[in-house]
Parts: sequence; structure tokens; C-alpha cells
Amino acid sequence: MLAVTARIPLFPLNSVLFPGLVLPLNVFEERYRALVRDLIALPEEAPRRFGVVAIRDGHGLEATTKGISEGEGAAAGFGADPAKAFFEVGCFAEAATIGEHEDGSFELVSTGTTRFRLLSVDPSGPYLIGETEDLPEEPGEGSGALAAGVARAFRTYQKRVAGARERTLTSGSGQDLPDEPSVLSYLVAAATVLETPVKQALLEAPDTATRLREELRLLRREAAVIGKLRTLPAVELTRQAPSPN
Repeated sequence: MLAVTARIPLFPLNSVLFPGLVLPLNVFEERYRALVRDLIALPEEAPRRFGVVAIRDGHGLEATTKGISEGEGAAAGFGADPAKAFFEVGCFAEAATIGEHEDGSFELVSTGTTRFRLLSVDPSGPYLIGETEDLPEEPGEGSGALAAGVARAFRTYQKRVAGARERTLTSGSGQDLPDEPSVLSYLVAAATVLETPVKQALLEAPDTATRLREELRLLRREAAVIGKLRTLPAVELTRQAPSPN
């Protein structure tokens, strides 16, 4: 089967977007205002789609779901070869609502849809355009059984985090997890407190079973650490990357 490729506007962030997850954006920088204006100009029935890629550590400008710091040009802050500043696998997003402020900035509410592989980046226009290749989601072997284990481990993790923060889980919390293994795998990846490279590795997993298997390991590890330390600083410690030294 031939891979499906497409040229798509890029919105780099310092975080990882997963399929099915909601992404609010406050867009105030000119290059991304231009991107949103082009989305608005699309025919009403056309999907207002763009690609979200996570910025590698040490590259780019401060970027969060609240917006991106000011710069000049489509590739400002991302170096001579902006493709090197981004992780290779990203997530398509589709804007559900777009609101414009008097100052020309925008508020978007978007939802992650499917994954893509970033093949190249074109910085010649008002904003970055990525040449992308669709990444299908394969179930892998044993994803159903793994999903049940991950759901149990995630509920334990939630309880440990709530205890470390001296909070009480709301009634029914953790009881409405999705049954579909791939949907569950992305929800858990997004909701667990992990550093960006770890979340990115989960996004890049070759299939659902592999992602769930790694999440099971991570959830058990995080729950065990939080359970021993029992304080909020302990939760924060689990976010830090291990030192290579």
C-alpha cells in the first residue's frame, strides 16, 4: 500500500499532542495568525487541519498551548534547517472553533486526529509547511488484554497522585475510561505526568500493544515511586529526565 503524503501547515509546540485529545491554542504571533487566517479562508466544508509537532529540547522558542513567543519569519528560532528542531512524528489537528480578538489574535479549540511522519519542512512561506506521511494505527498483538491492565494501573496511579497532592478523586473518577485499546493508550499517554521525550516515544510506538505495554511499565513505576515518597515534590521528581552522567 502506498503511503499517503500531504503538505500541511505546521504548529510547533513544547508539548506532544495525541489523537483524540483536545488542544486549546491562543495564537498571537504573526506567522501563526497567517496560518489561522488561511484555515478560515478554506471552504466551509473543508477540514481546517494543521500538523502539531513537538520541539526538541534546546531548539526553538518558548512554546506552550497559550501561544508562541514572538519572532520573525516562518522559521524564526528554529535554525537553518527547522526540520531538525522537531520530532519526526506528529499529530494532525482539526480546528473545531476559531475565535478572533480585536487585536487580530485568535483562540482555537482543536482536536488531535491521526499521526503523521514529518518528511521535510518548507520555510519559504509566511508559516512552516510540512511534507507529511500518514502513520496508520496498528493494534499489535494482545492489545485487548494489555488495555485492561493499563486501565487498572492508571486508576492506581490516579489515586497515588491524588494522595500525594492531598486531594480526593471526584466521584466516578477513572471509571469511564474508553474500552477501545488505541483510544485508551492515547488518553493515558496524555494524562500521565511524563517528560516530553517520554510522551513523544509513546506517540511514536509502532502499534497500540507496544504503547500499552510501555505505559503499563511506566504507570507501575510512577505509582510505586509516588507511593513511597507520598508528597507532591515526589510527584515533581518523577518528571525529571535521568542524567546521562
